[in-house]
Amino acid sequence: MDLTNPTVIRAVMQKHGKQFAKSLGQNFLTDAGVLDAIVEGSGIGAQTDVLEIGPGIGVLTARLCRSARRVVAVELDEKLLPVLDETLAEFRNVEIVQGDILKTDIGALVQEHFGGNMVQVAANLPYYITSPILMRLIEAREWISSITVMVQKEVAERIAAPPGGKDYGVLSVAVQYYGSVELLTEVPPESFLPPPKVSSAVIRIHLLPQPSVRTDETLFFKIVKASFAQRRKTLVNSLSAGMSCYGKDVIRAALEQIGLPETVRAERLSLEEFAKLTNLLGNN
Repeated sequence: MDLTNPTVIRAVMQKHGKQFAKSLGQNFLTDAGVLDAIVEGSGIGAQTDVLEIGPGIGVLTARLCRSARRVVAVELDEKLLPVLDETLAEFRNVEIVQGDILKTDIGALVQEHFGGNMVQVAANLPYYITSPILMRLIEAREWISSITVMVQKEVAERIAAPPGGKDYGVLSVAVQYYGSVELLTEVPPESFLPPPKVSSAVIRIHLLPQPSVRTDETLFFKIVKASFAQRRKTLVNSLSAGMSCYGKDVIRAALEQIGLPETVRAERLSLEEFAKLTNLLGNN
């Protein structure tokens, strides 16, 4: 069954009385080249265990099954389960788990279905909840070695953004704190059925065994969020407003020690500089 063929997709959906659910972000890939880019870019091979999120009708799932040792896919839409039973009938290395990944104990799932082995994540994520899913996966990094996902292009650019530009922000820092990010390929709307209104991109996040910087993690993220809360303002103003426990003079002094001007904005600070700022302010 060629699940990249729009005619086949429509026939399968019609057979099961299923409509594309916009509310669940159901846009199915029809570009075999993009499927290959996801699998090859993720490094999935014959000994790889894969966790997929939102398999839809199994377009990516089938491609993963041909390459990986085992695939477990978590699908929220219960009405898609009989569709997946049909489209993935030829594979013996796949299991579909009905549920909400945001409410799933990922560690327990990995232990139950993969025997506790580290897994790689591969998915075409629903765009309306991309960030919550990514952060949920990163929280489960004890069980996950890498995350290769299709996301909205704008979100991919924010995740991979280096310091200094408008795309760099809390999401950039949060993901890069825990992993290294690689932009694999861009994907136009016509690669999907139905076509979304935005362009997409595939990124790979290689999760690090230790955070990329050493600091008080809780305080670090409080400072990062406060710093970007009013990103048009200088960091001194935005941070003092968001964390009133630090006066402007204290923040200025910390910036001076790092070698940054008091007029600097949050988007100019690297992760290392945010960590140094956290360490200095944490000692006050």
